[in-house]
Amino acid sequence: MAALLVGGVAIAGSPIFVRLSEVGPMATAFWRVALALIPLLAWSWLGKDAAADRRPERLSDYALLILPGVFLAIDLGAWHLSLTMTSVANATLLANLAPVFVTLAGWALFRSPVSGIFGAGLATAIVGVVVLKGGPAALGGGDLAGDGIAIVAAMFYAGYILAIGQLRSRFSTNRIMIWSTASAALCILPMTLLTEPALFPPSAFGWAMLVGLAFVSHAGGQVAITYALAYLPPAFSSLTLLVQPVVAAVLAWVLLSEPVGLMQATGGAIVLIGILIARRG
Repeated sequence: MAALLVGGVAIAGSPIFVRLSEVGPMATAFWRVALALIPLLAWSWLGKDAAADRRPERLSDYALLILPGVFLAIDLGAWHLSLTMTSVANATLLANLAPVFVTLAGWALFRSPVSGIFGAGLATAIVGVVVLKGGPAALGGGDLAGDGIAIVAAMFYAGYILAIGQLRSRFSTNRIMIWSTASAALCILPMTLLTEPALFPPSAFGWAMLVGLAFVSHAGGQVAITYALAYLPPAFSSLTLLVQPVVAAVLAWVLLSEPVGLMQATGGAIVLIGILIARRG
């Protein structure tokens, strides 16, 4: 649980890094995963995860290790694209619907039980995210196509969480992260070259933002989440990650001087209450 919360907080910093990035959204997504391979490979080279590791044996094992990266690449590409097509409130809220899709897919594919208490907690947390983003009135300025792409991002992030959850019973955290991160980078690179005018940031500050995004949000946050998925159900894990918009709002207030009013504070409290309710279920 502690690792999951640390991962959620680390990922919550990603909108700050993306906002301050000096390259376009797709190029930022590429460097997010490409640069993250540096600490992941260094950790593997030091052999810190060797005791719990297991090598893939069949072609199907390699395919399963690559699959989360494909899901993650589509998720990042869709979410960054939606930010340019619809309001930030719409894109963030709809992309955070992943717990709904994780719960539905887990029940449909793996017959994972869903208790009434968990459902109540999920509904409460979603209401909290809506309030955090300014309430229903703040969601009227979005573009329909951009909203749809944000929902697609949520669906593929749900697929990423479910795939990681299945792999954690067979492979180590570091092996899963290296394979999924490398495959995500290979998938995002052609999209970046086709859509972005520039791949490299022009200044040291731009590189610092990309390194922070890769090392803190991906190599730090995603590793912690992947570790936690060996011990916690994917549905509850994805719900707990709704703490991200709460932490992101606080970071934006501290670092970017974006105001946090009574409605945002109330929404954050409702999200946390929803998570606590779901934990009892």
